[in-house]
Amino acid sequence: MTALPQDVAAELRRRIAELEQQLRAGADENARLQNELAVARDRQNASTTILRTIASSSGDADAALHQIAEATMGLFGAPSAAIHIADGDGWSKIIRVGDSSKRVGAGVPLSQLKIGGRNMPGVIVAENRQVHVPDLDNVDPAIADWPGLPFVRAAGTRSMSGSPLRLDGKAIGALIVYRDHIAPFTDDEMALQQSFADQAAIAIENTRLFNEVQQRTNDLGEALQQQTAVGDVLKTISRSTFDLQPVLDTLVATAARLCDAEMAFIMRREGEEYWAGAAVGYTQAYIEFLQTHPLKVDRGTITGRCILERRPVQILDVVTDPEYTLRESSTLAHQHTALGVPLLRENEPIGTIVLARQRVEPFTQKQIDLVTTFADQAVIAIENVRLFNEVQTKARDLSEALTYQTGSANILKVIASTPTDVEPALKAIVECACELCDSYDATVVLKDGDDLRFSAHHGPIPIDLEKWPINRRWTAGRAFIDQAPIHVEDLRDETNADFSDGRELALRMGHRSILSVPLVREGESIGAIILRRKEVHPFTDKQIALLQTFADQAVIAIGNVHLFEEVQARTKELAQSLDDLRAAQDRLVQTEKLASLGQLTAGIAHEIKNPLNFVNNFAALSADLTAELNELLASSALAENIRGEVDDLTALLKDNLQKVVQHGKRADSIVKNMLLHSRAGSGQLGMADVNSLVEESLNLAYHGARAEKPQFDVALKRELDPGAGTAELFAQEITRVLLNLVSNGFYAVAKRKSDDGAAGYEPVVIAATCDRGSHVEIRIRDNGTGIPPEVKDKMFNPFFTTKPAGEGTGLGLSMSHDIIVKQHGGTIDVDTRPGEFTEFTIRLPRRSNFTDKTRGKP
Repeated sequence: MTALPQDVAAELRRRIAELEQQLRAGADENARLQNELAVARDRQNASTTILRTIASSSGDADAALHQIAEATMGLFGAPSAAIHIADGDGWSKIIRVGDSSKRVGAGVPLSQLKIGGRNMPGVIVAENRQVHVPDLDNVDPAIADWPGLPFVRAAGTRSMSGSPLRLDGKAIGALIVYRDHIAPFTDDEMALQQSFADQAAIAIENTRLFNEVQQRTNDLGEALQQQTAVGDVLKTISRSTFDLQPVLDTLVATAARLCDAEMAFIMRREGEEYWAGAAVGYTQAYIEFLQTHPLKVDRGTITGRCILERRPVQILDVVTDPEYTLRESSTLAHQHTALGVPLLRENEPIGTIVLARQRVEPFTQKQIDLVTTFADQAVIAIENVRLFNEVQTKARDLSEALTYQTGSANILKVIASTPTDVEPALKAIVECACELCDSYDATVVLKDGDDLRFSAHHGPIPIDLEKWPINRRWTAGRAFIDQAPIHVEDLRDETNADFSDGRELALRMGHRSILSVPLVREGESIGAIILRRKEVHPFTDKQIALLQTFADQAVIAIGNVHLFEEVQARTKELAQSLDDLRAAQDRLVQTEKLASLGQLTAGIAHEIKNPLNFVNNFAALSADLTAELNELLASSALAENIRGEVDDLTALLKDNLQKVVQHGKRADSIVKNMLLHSRAGSGQLGMADVNSLVEESLNLAYHGARAEKPQFDVALKRELDPGAGTAELFAQEITRVLLNLVSNGFYAVAKRKSDDGAAGYEPVVIAATCDRGSHVEIRIRDNGTGIPPEVKDKMFNPFFTTKPAGEGTGLGLSMSHDIIVKQHGGTIDVDTRPGEFTEFTIRLPRRSNFTDKTRGKP
């Protein structure tokens, strides 16, 4: 074998050495790469594990964070790790794995781990950077005051590193790794730790998003469920516009189911109290208790408390609440937690909805809001029913009002068509009242003295009496006296014993309920209208008001008739006044004529009186001269035949002269009466006492008659009415009339006594007065000769007389007639029976309508 050259061998050895060196270097690189590959594989496995954990624990952040902490510990050969989740300036959650982190958690209060403080997690988050402590003997000054360092050292930690959990570049937490030996973290390890920190942030965010989605899904599910429930309630409301109970039953059942409450009820306001309405879940004993014990508004109940505060109120446990006093809710219903929500309409409470649990568990805000929604729906339902009922009530009221108006219009038509007769109007009123007030019958009673007379009736209940006394023992009488409606629900009830007459009538006629309304005109009761029912069925306020309207119409009808009668009477009165005025005018004209005639008569009488006096005087003188002539001739010697003729002539002359004197005296009396009749009246027209005038005239006439004939005697009787009073008249003229009538009476009784001469006859003259309201009556009666019918017709004619010559002029009664009738506007009548009596009756008005208060004055 040939030996290699030295240089070749040297080259070969060099090449072999290089190859060996390269082989050793490749092995080292391969080992490094193998190591890096193992590390990368471990990191990949750790990342895969973390990602798988994040993916599988999307709703559980704690599990993902624990997995990240454990993976980090295993990858970095660290015995402990911690993950801090920031919340404001503190921490919402801290995941601690291993002894070091747990010792820090046990030894350092969270108040000393504030973000921004000189502590490791606080610095990482506040400054949003990694913090690396290669050796605890040489710590970062930023965390030199961290209270956890002693606890970390005590756990054997030598090196630490921390990375921020970033989300959108903002630190939301910190990942801290603890090593129990000095082993600074390489840049790759710091980068890998940051990667794990970012994955932790992703896990937190994923969990938050997942929870939000879940919460949103749950919220949507709850909202859908609530919306469905609300829809069901609204459907119930729409189907039950006039029936509230099904709506309230649906509300409480749905509220209890959706809010996880065993019990619920709705309280309705009535006045100042609250009564149980719809209820679900409560014991029957508690429901019956609430139905008989309304709740007051105070803090002793959940209802009262939420009403006072005008907002939802929750009591965690009614058993232990010091203000809660409704112990029956726990003893009868086993209630603990209670929620009350007021039902408010325009901020005014109309009720409450109450939910209760038989356990201590507060209601959530969502549940409170849901119950508030149900409360609003309950208000809507109650308001809908109220409005519906109001509309229905208004419709009924309008229908009733139209019916009432039609009835009233019909009654007014009857009243208008029969103004002179009240019976048709009363008949229409009782018929309408009976029909419109739903009564068995209707009756109108009117005042008749001290009684109420049954004046109109309609209906089947019989009335077997005409009237009943006005008293308080029956409803119509009491209504009449009190001038107020009297309503008795049951006359047969013992509590109405004070209506004794009414109870008697009820037993007799068969009615039970009764209503009486007074008829009042100008503050004075004039009657009543009565409604009756055979059964106990009280009348409503509307029916009472309607009956009062009918009572007013009855008063109008009665008033119209009275007004018509008053108008008729006033018309007659005015017609009479017109007639009186015309008569007064006629009297005035007649008086003026009489005054003129009187003046003429007076003139004629004066002219006659002088020659009449001359005739009377010379006739008397001639009679005396004839007597003297007879005396002279008696002493003269005359032949017998001549003396006989002279005596006959003188006797005839004397007799003629005596007749001349007699008729002259009668003529003189006529002239005197003519002067008296025609002369101007004396005195003024004024008020005079009638009884005094009669008494005075009677006395004057009697004493005058006694003076003329002392033997005259007559019995005078006076029947003077004290109520005759005074009258407006010419006193002297009336006295002349009375003197004339009394004197005629004296003449008649004296003539009967002288003509008959009957024993036992007693002459009597009676003077009487009587009050006749607007007139006064005077009667002069005698039991004398009486007046024959043929004389009676002429007795008031001037110059007519039946007395013998020289005893009457025929002007007395004529003058009296003119004074009474023409001057005073009265009347004078005579009633007589020949041989028995004569009575003159004078009627004078109390007030004269004679405009001239003087008579005959120029």
